[in-house]
Amino acid sequence: MQSTRSKLIDLLEKNKEQYISGQSLSEVLGISRSAIWKHMNELKKDGYIIEAKSNKGYRIIDFPNKLSENTVKWGLRTKWLGKRIIHHESIASTQTIAHDEARNNAPGGTIIIADEQTKGRGRIARNWDSSKGKGIWLSMILRPEIQPHHAPQLTLLTATVLADVLSNYVDINPKIKWPNDILMNNKKMAGILTEMQAEQDQIWYVIIGIGLNVNHSIDDLPEGLRNIATSIKMETSKEWLLKDLIQEILVTFERTYEDYLENGFSEIKQKWEGYGFKIGQEIAIKTLKEEWKAPFLGITDDGALLTKSSSGETIELYSAEIDWFHQTDKS
Repeated sequence: MQSTRSKLIDLLEKNKEQYISGQSLSEVLGISRSAIWKHMNELKKDGYIIEAKSNKGYRIIDFPNKLSENTVKWGLRTKWLGKRIIHHESIASTQTIAHDEARNNAPGGTIIIADEQTKGRGRIARNWDSSKGKGIWLSMILRPEIQPHHAPQLTLLTATVLADVLSNYVDINPKIKWPNDILMNNKKMAGILTEMQAEQDQIWYVIIGIGLNVNHSIDDLPEGLRNIATSIKMETSKEWLLKDLIQEILVTFERTYEDYLENGFSEIKQKWEGYGFKIGQEIAIKTLKEEWKAPFLGITDDGALLTKSSSGETIELYSAEIDWFHQTDKS
């Protein structure tokens, strides 16, 4: 249930171009004008800039520069994605909360955001460092009407969304490393974790987790990651507002996702390959049976890596150990 404070902020945001009287707020919220005045003072203490004028009422000017349900919602230009936002200052994992919410019938489009994750995780149960206030750590709940075997396409779709935001909004040139990493200058900037609850022919829900390094300096990264990870700040030499980046991601995701549901995967596949790291170049591949080098040809509709076998036949790989940075042998 939405709190009185959240309802008050919603009313101020919807009327941000004009003043709204204390009497009107009192009637809509069902509380006294004195209570309205106390709420306004508390909002000001939290960093909200609110203008009050006699005989006119209140008007919100700006939100504090920190993440919350209300700061992310303010100015968010989506139709359904992010209309319900759950924010935590510190939790183990946004994915865990998202699963709990989805099992309790949270609507598609629900977003879970944290300032910090103490047990953030990536693919194959790997840990993901999620420093407080330095990056975007969020999970979104989707309830797509697609077949379960198409769910891996959502990981690839999300990768193109992040690449588009970094390219168009941040103005850098990212690459997507198969299957789910966003690189800049050969260093990891973001990762995606997609999890699903489904039956054989029906998806109950999909959780897409995004971890994006934003305002880290080199000293903010664990020592073991400093040669392989980067952040938007490290690549652009300036800090970024997390709220603005989250809004760009949500707007771009909603548009891309709706287009995907209507028109299919072909455009996403083409865009992914346009951003694809080492497409057309040689990679080193290791499976349980053998090791070889072959060109990375692209991806399939279900997200497999297209390459050549050691005997030269075109094959699809769904899992393998890939050395993306191997040195070509010199004769």
